[in-house]
Amino acid sequence: MQKVFELIQLASPAKSNILILGESGTGKELVSKAIHHHSRRAGGPFVTVNSGSMPADLLESNLFGHVKGSFTGAVSNKKGLFELAHGGSIFFDEIGNIPLDTQAKLLRVIQEKEFMRLGGVETLKTDVRIIAATNALIEESVQEGIFREDLYYRLNVITIQLPPLRQRSEDIPLLVRAFLTKYAKENDKTLEEVSSAAMELLLDYRWPGNVRELENVIERAVVLSSGSTLDVDLLPPSVREPDSLPAPSAMLPSNGVAFKEAVSSYERQLIVKALEAAGGVQKAAAELLRVKPTTLHEMMKRLEISVDRVPS
Repeated sequence: MQKVFELIQLASPAKSNILILGESGTGKELVSKAIHHHSRRAGGPFVTVNSGSMPADLLESNLFGHVKGSFTGAVSNKKGLFELAHGGSIFFDEIGNIPLDTQAKLLRVIQEKEFMRLGGVETLKTDVRIIAATNALIEESVQEGIFREDLYYRLNVITIQLPPLRQRSEDIPLLVRAFLTKYAKENDKTLEEVSSAAMELLLDYRWPGNVRELENVIERAVVLSSGSTLDVDLLPPSVREPDSLPAPSAMLPSNGVAFKEAVSSYERQLIVKALEAAGGVQKAAAELLRVKPTTLHEMMKRLEISVDRVPS
């Protein structure tokens, strides 16, 4: 992480676009904000684009704006995020999910520093620094033809790779202390320390949701606490019993098994565990499972999983 901090300090004053790589929950947006606030554009706006959470037409309307009458519901002119970010930075979260057609328009903005609103004929200039992030294997997406190679090289001028929390377990006690102090103050609690048994579990857990999941776990513990020590009983089942899911070999009896039923059962367990780890927040659970929120919603509907029934 010290190397990451050094790279942030070196890259921030430059004008170059930046690509941040890392798993969900590693702090990619925090890094992007740090880059902006340490850059020459710090006095300008910082605008976030949730690239993977909206349809292509809505995404383009948000990015470039539109003129009145350009489509049903366009009752007035609307400025896009590139206009709003002028003089500052624009952060593309999960840029690997942007459709190819939109990628082509984004490439033009990077190269020409100009664009047109949807339905418009006027060319508008923009001066923004692009900071992009993804948890996808972007180079594989380029090879598969679902992400433009020319756009990749335009974005990948400076790359910052964020390590997952499981590779820097020495940071866990520091992060736990910071989150404990933060949420104890917010919730007017007296929680001040972590038992050695609880800390051992926190250090041993693999943290598929990284720092975001750790923060969720500590916030949950603070809210449920009644004393001054965070002990094992305040940790969620996913942390207390991380290996409770059976391996496929253990699920296969000698007389065989109904494949579809076994797969559905395994899916259900994974989804429930992800929802537990995410505190019932479906979008966060979807990130833990590396699926789109809409996909998770359909899976929960098919498997009849209700968030209300997920233990917290």
